[in-house]
Amino acid sequence: MSNEFRLIDTHTHVASAQFDADRADILVRAAEAGVARIIEIGYNLETSRAAVALAESHPQIYAVVGVQPNHAHEAPENWNDQLRALAAHPKVVGIGEIGMDYYWKVAPPDLQERLFRDQLTLARELGMPVVIHCREAQDDTLRILDDAARHQPGVMHSFSGDWAFAQACLDIGFMLSFSGPLTFSKATELHEVARLAPLEMLLTETDSPYLSPHPQRGKRNEPARVRLVAECLAALRGLPLDVVAHQVWRNAERIFHLT
Repeated sequence: MSNEFRLIDTHTHVASAQFDADRADILVRAAEAGVARIIEIGYNLETSRAAVALAESHPQIYAVVGVQPNHAHEAPENWNDQLRALAAHPKVVGIGEIGMDYYWKVAPPDLQERLFRDQLTLARELGMPVVIHCREAQDDTLRILDDAARHQPGVMHSFSGDWAFAQACLDIGFMLSFSGPLTFSKATELHEVARLAPLEMLLTETDSPYLSPHPQRGKRNEPARVRLVAECLAALRGLPLDVVAHQVWRNAERIFHLT
């Protein structure tokens, strides 16, 4: 595959135990599909350490470290010091996934918000972008981002929502990252966002092993399938795949400072 047609999966959990039996194989399949870079995302301190270890072992993989809202109650008192130390690794390119989650609501909202704000502050101090998890918490997520992260570089992970929510995120300065649900025929609101949002503010991801795109919906997801997301995005915008892939690659380079 030519250098003009490189794909990037900006959000995976390849270190997950679901890949223990065939991790090497899924990385080979990703490369064969044209996926030249992968960003492995932590959701607590343990998985953040695993993300760094995976990135250390594979030149095409980078890491993002953070405490996701559903794990906020598990964070030890010195989580900030541990996260800061992890973020100092040269393969770490962001803080995440962080945010608010009212679907599971495992941790109370006030604790979620406190860790969210603290990690936004840490990212700003370190000059790093943030990767945002938002599930059924749009109003509070926007309130916090507008107050604490306006024009701070960031990504709305696995974006879900209508054009009004997308506009609010874009206005704050955040990129929108599309995953498997973009390929679902009934995801009309997402399709509208994909058509209307500036291409220079869009990213592609899989969230592997979750959210597998059509026609693999319901199966374990893997980074190779980011190509299906990119193909859908290109079709929705009426553009060739190579044009979309090139712009998304540049977008990821810009926000994550990839070299």
